[in-house]
Amino acid sequence: MTALAAIAAPHGVLSPNAGERWLALEWTEPQAVLSWAVVGGGRARARCVVWRRVDERELVPPVDARSFLRAEMKSAGYSDGVGLLTACRLDAAVDVTRSFGELSARCLATVGLGNALAAGDPPGVSGHIGTINLICHVSTALSEGALIEALAIAAEARTAAVLASGVRSRMSEAPATGTGTDCIVVAAPEARRGAAYAGKHTVIGHLVGAAVREAVARGAAAWLAERRP
Repeated sequence: MTALAAIAAPHGVLSPNAGERWLALEWTEPQAVLSWAVVGGGRARARCVVWRRVDERELVPPVDARSFLRAEMKSAGYSDGVGLLTACRLDAAVDVTRSFGELSARCLATVGLGNALAAGDPPGVSGHIGTINLICHVSTALSEGALIEALAIAAEARTAAVLASGVRSRMSEAPATGTGTDCIVVAAPEARRGAAYAGKHTVIGHLVGAAVREAVARGAAAWLAERRP
């Protein structure tokens, strides 16, 4: 078991699978999940969130990314999961857990900034690959509104970390706020009632923001370090 795989409940178990192709965060019970993931996006119940590493040759037209990933997940035994695509090395995933009292949040992120863009850039393809994919799981159940609020906090923390990295947009040279293909997933235990709020004034919002910001910042720093002469 790797160092990344050592952290278990309440945030799931990290299960590397099939060499360099898969990375999965799995739970024994279905979790409440919200995302815009390629597979399982929107509001979902899922037992895992998985990364499938791809290269450009696997997704050349007319391949449909969603159909491709759905078939790959079924073949690998992840049919009940939320699926993400990345070109990043999966062994470079950053794993951060932050705690406050009995509450905690865990962020697992893969960070590539080759397709860095700024919010408001013109539409179109930059011609580069590189994306940020992350899951942030909190240890307590959340209401529908709090789950949405946690997703917003995670997106804000991602953006803050990318801005701090100093990377510029491939399209406009403005300070990058993310990439053109980022995906953020938030998850929490299922329950009939959950925490009503997850904003910046709450412990949950603090933990989500801190875990995501640190994970993306560390991933961005590692990505930049690999590319310095």
